[in-house]
Amino acid sequence: MVNRGEDPGQAASRLTGRRVTGSRAASASPAEVTLEGGTVVMVKRGDAPGAVRAEVAGLYWLGAADAVRVPAVLGHDERWMVTERVPTGHPDGAAALRFGHALAALHAAGAPAFGAPPPGGPEEAYIGLAPMRNAPGTDWPHWYAEHRVLPYLRGAVDAGTVRPGEATVIERVCERLPDLAGPAEPPARLHGDLWNGNVLWGADGEVRLIDPAAHGGHRETDLAMLQLFGCPHVDRVLAGYREAAPLAEGWQRRIGLHQLFPLLVHAVLFGRGYAGQALAAARDALAG
Repeated sequence: MVNRGEDPGQAASRLTGRRVTGSRAASASPAEVTLEGGTVVMVKRGDAPGAVRAEVAGLYWLGAADAVRVPAVLGHDERWMVTERVPTGHPDGAAALRFGHALAALHAAGAPAFGAPPPGGPEEAYIGLAPMRNAPGTDWPHWYAEHRVLPYLRGAVDAGTVRPGEATVIERVCERLPDLAGPAEPPARLHGDLWNGNVLWGADGEVRLIDPAAHGGHRETDLAMLQLFGCPHVDRVLAGYREAAPLAEGWQRRIGLHQLFPLLVHAVLFGRGYAGQALAAARDALAG
């Protein structure tokens, strides 16, 4: 049975079988914990049901592609996860180019269906603090509207973050998705929450990805999210990606379409400012 009163150090010791000799930011999640022998690990608590299981399954699934590296999982249960700590360095163009190549290989590893969860992962998962349902589908435009755009639009309208009259613009995008989505593509193996904060530039010159909301999806969604909040050397990342796996014509016009999902998630979690960005993205998609 999991002890609800555990701190990160106690959880790390129990899950790794090693004594803890120190910790930093012990009240935070994730926290840095030092194990005997000097090994530093990251300890993360997941209070929502299934959150840790979803993240661990995502890390295993992404790692199994042998493409972009992820931190090794050193132990976990339903509430706690212990992973290796990645020493970080400074982003550089060469690492960005390699990251683009590796991200293309990750996507090419594929998924059984759009919305497919990682093996062993729950259907009811999370993107950040927001619930995210991994319900499989075979048709990307209809699946994206039903499971990635409309649920968060409804949540934002219910919260008063998006006004009903504004919601019609986004609903119009969903209606036109079959025409706006570009050529059909097979399901890609997505990180699912690929913003700059989840990209670690390792001191060894290699990128690691953390905090996945992994599922089967359209590869342009990961790329659009990477561009949403700023990423060092993003042009080099995209150049490397396109060298390894050219994108379908018109991909630049579809960036706003794919950014609707994370922007609406942020509108639900953080308020009105992101609603305005989502409406702008929707209008751009309709104009494109």
